[in-house]
Amino acid sequence: MAYTSAEEIFSQVENKFNADKAKGLSAVFQFNITGDGGGKWYVIVDQGSCTVQSGMHASPNVSLTMDAPTWVGMVNGDVSGIQAFMSGKLFVNGDLNLAQSIQDLFK
Repeated sequence: MAYTSAEEIFSQVENKFNADKAKGLSAVFQFNITGDGGGKWYVIVDQGSCTVQSGMHASPNVSLTMDAPTWVGMVNGDVSGIQAFMSGKLFVNGDLNLAQSIQDLFK
């Protein structure tokens, strides 16, 4: 099933979480999705559990900023995260290695 909005994606994050890949990890991922259909969400991964909240976290380990079409395309597999980063469509602030782990943490 292809996602059509950022809100739809974040409503499913907890269901797509791969707890086995998160053992020993405690981190906060901030997502700043810009433009129409955007919003702000943060994902807390803590020792194999995952929670999603709307809004801004005070001290995330990594923040990712992109427009809604880029985010939806990345999640659907139509847009490469590396290409989005290299072309300036995805901005990462904080732990880049942690940002790269997102594809392993979520199915």
